[in-house]
Amino acid sequence: MLAIYALFWSLSFFFVLPFRLKKGGGDDAYVPGQAESAPPRFSFGRTCLWTTIVGAVLFALYYVNYVNGWVMPETIDFFTPNRPPGAL
Repeated sequence: MLAIYALFWSLSFFFVLPFRLKKGGGDDAYVPGQAESAPPRFSFGRTCLWTTIVGAVLFALYYVNYVNGWVMPETIDFFTPNRPPGAL
């Protein structure tokens, strides 16, 4: 379970990166040589906190689905021709 959570956490990191980004302006000064498209401030700790929250929610949904069997691989198999119910 820890390995699966680590996968959810690492993928969630990329989902969380664009959260709370602000464009330049105001009192956020750019460092000389910094691209204008780069965020003026980046908080790695805050990003890790949000990643942990999002990863935990996604992992909880995965685990509840695993235990209850709501969505099984056969449910999302779009490439196998129609089979009679119960046939493997």
